[in-house]
Amino acid sequence: MKRILIPALIFILVLSLTLNIGCNLLPASLTTSTPTSSPTSTATMAPTWTIPQAKSPLPILPSIADVVTKVKPSVVAITTQTIARDLFGREYRQEGAGSGWIIDRNGIIVTNNHVVEGAQSITVTLDDGRTFPADVNTVATDSLADLAVLRIKAENLPAATVGDSSQLRVGDWVVAIGNSLGQGIRATVGIVSQQSVSLDVDQGQTLYGLIETDAAINPGNSGGPLVNMAGEVIGITSIKIAEVGVEGVGYAISINEAMPIIQQLVSPGYVIRPWLGVSYTSVNQYTILRYNLTINKGVLIVSVIAGSPADLAGLKAGDVITRFAGKDTVETKELTRAIHQGPIGQKIEIIYWRGQSQNLASATLTESPAPR
Repeated sequence: MKRILIPALIFILVLSLTLNIGCNLLPASLTTSTPTSSPTSTATMAPTWTIPQAKSPLPILPSIADVVTKVKPSVVAITTQTIARDLFGREYRQEGAGSGWIIDRNGIIVTNNHVVEGAQSITVTLDDGRTFPADVNTVATDSLADLAVLRIKAENLPAATVGDSSQLRVGDWVVAIGNSLGQGIRATVGIVSQQSVSLDVDQGQTLYGLIETDAAINPGNSGGPLVNMAGEVIGITSIKIAEVGVEGVGYAISINEAMPIIQQLVSPGYVIRPWLGVSYTSVNQYTILRYNLTINKGVLIVSVIAGSPADLAGLKAGDVITRFAGKDTVETKELTRAIHQGPIGQKIEIIYWRGQSQNLASATLTESPAPR
């Protein structure tokens, strides 16, 4: 029994030593070890950060109420009566409403031409409630610029201060003051959205140098002043675009564009412009067929006034002007602008087509005749 146990004990001891040595001979990659400390982060901590603060307090907006208080006494409501006809040709009186502003303390008032055009009677209501009739026979108008000047028999009126529209910037605050909806003088505020806008408002009529604003403009505002935050008139409210999908788009004639015309409407009573003496229309598919034209672009002369610069230059009805004083004239507004910018008393060159031939003429622009 002892002989069997001794060899067994020896075998077990040898086996145990062998297994222990084998474990120590395993590759290091197959063994695992428990780290004695947590790994150290290599990320750099950001410096202390705070919310940026305004360097200076925001400017305080001027009070709109102060502007209105200053300008409102100079704004007037204009009521007109015109003769209209119904479907059966019967006459009836139609009443209209507009605005204006006092430019001279002795009763000179500026408004739009379309406010007083064709009026049989004109009544002016001042801010203090007094009313005055305006003599329709003394109203001076200019349809091309949509401006008019009328007079009332009153003195010591609060004339508005005229500003400089060239100093305006897109984003500047402006206030429109006028007889909105014909219900008395009201004020709306907005900003200058765009400057020096040209807009076709009627056949053959384009307004230039317009100020676009989002200040609310409603029927009755026409002719009223658009003023800056100093209470100075920098525009004359004229047009609102009222179309589906269009919001807050109104236009005023810039005061710098209007003042030379207003000056002439006050004296001599009409606007003197360079004059060619023709009526015209744009070339289009209708005029090409109607007049059997051989050219598809330009401005078609419809009539020529006898003895006018155009007549003396040899131009005739049916001619198509394509270039005037070095400027292309594809549309009527381009020819109108070129004529009005032309020098009075100096010859200018006109390129035109007559039939199938291109021709050159020279015309000397003169002053536009006084209205009859």
